[in-house]
Amino acid sequence: MNVEQTLAQLVAIDSVSSRSNAEIISYLASRCEASGFAVKRFPHTDETGAVKINLIALAGAQYSGTPNVELALVGHTDTVPYDPAWPEALRLTERDGNLFGRGACDTKAFIAAALTAVESVDLSKLRKTLALVFTADEEIGCLGAKRLAQARPFTARCAIIGEPTSLQPMRAGKGYCVAEVTVRGREAHSAYPGLGASAIFRAARLIERIENIAREIKSDRRDGFDPPYTTLNVGVIQGGTAKNIIAGDCRFTLEWRTIPGQDSDYVLNLVREVVADLQMHDPDFVCEIDAARADESFETSSDSDLVQFLEQESDAPSGTVAFGTEAPSMIALGAQAVVFGPGDIRVAHRTGE
Repeated sequence: MNVEQTLAQLVAIDSVSSRSNAEIISYLASRCEASGFAVKRFPHTDETGAVKINLIALAGAQYSGTPNVELALVGHTDTVPYDPAWPEALRLTERDGNLFGRGACDTKAFIAAALTAVESVDLSKLRKTLALVFTADEEIGCLGAKRLAQARPFTARCAIIGEPTSLQPMRAGKGYCVAEVTVRGREAHSAYPGLGASAIFRAARLIERIENIAREIKSDRRDGFDPPYTTLNVGVIQGGTAKNIIAGDCRFTLEWRTIPGQDSDYVLNLVREVVADLQMHDPDFVCEIDAARADESFETSSDSDLVQFLEQESDAPSGTVAFGTEAPSMIALGAQAVVFGPGDIRVAHRTGE
C-alpha cells in the first residue's frame, strides 16, 4: 500500500486517548510483522480501566535483553477527540491537494510514511538496528513514552519523533508544566464581609503576582524560540457558589512552558515564594498547589549528525517548537532526538484537520 492508502486505514481507526489503542496497535503489529520486524507489546491499564499498549518493532536484531537501536522512528497512536458533527472525522478525504481526517496531521501521517518507507527496504541488509516505536496517550501527557523511559526496554542513538512540523527538523523544544492551584477562604453572607474571607479576592492577588513573574522572567531569553522566553498562562479559573456568598474556594489552572536551561520547577518555586510572601501579610491565606505535570524541555546540538542529515534531506534549517513532545523521553533512553514530520501543527486538533 502507498502512504495515502495506509493513512486512510489509520484514520478509520478511532484512537482517541479516552479509548483503548488496542485496535490500532494490532494493525501496526500486523504490518510490521509482515515486513519482517520482531514486535513486542508493552500493555498496561490506565486509571479508567482502558488497556493501553506501547509497541516496539525491531529490524536488524531480535528482542532479547536491552537492544541498542541505531535509529528509532517514534509515533503516537492516540488522537484528541473530534466533534461528532464532523462526518468525515474517521474517513480520509482529499480536497485541494490536502488529506483531511482526525489524526491525519497529528500524527498518523508520520506513522503512514514510516510504515510505507520501511516496507520498501530490504531489512536483511541493515547493518544496525532500526526500531519503530508506537506509543499510547501522548495527547494527555506523553504518558506512554514516559513509561518506556522508565522501563528502558531499549536504548537508542538517534530518534525521530513524529509530529507535524511541515517537514522542518526541530532540534529543541520547550518544556510543558501544569499545576492546579486552590486558594481557600471562609464563606459568609456577602452583606457581612467581615465575617468571611473571599477566596476569589485572594486568588486574584496571587494571579496578579503570577502575571508579574511572567513579565520578569522574559529577561531570560533563548534565541530561536517564538517567543524566546518561558511563558505562563492561567487558562481556567472557577470559584464561589452564589453571588451573595463570600467565596470559600477558588481554583485555577496554571501552565508554563520552559525554555531549555530552566528546570521544570523554576516557575513553581517562584510561585511558592509569592505564596509565602502573601501569607506574611495575610496569615489566614491558604493555598494548595498540585504540580500535576512537569515535562522537561529538550535541546539537541546543531552539530548532531541526525540534525545535519535531516536539514540536508529536507532542505530546511532546524528550528524549535513550543509544544510538548516525546523527545525528552527518547533522550532519557540515550538518543539524539529531533521532532520531524508532515503536516502543520496549526491545523492539528481542530475540525477539518
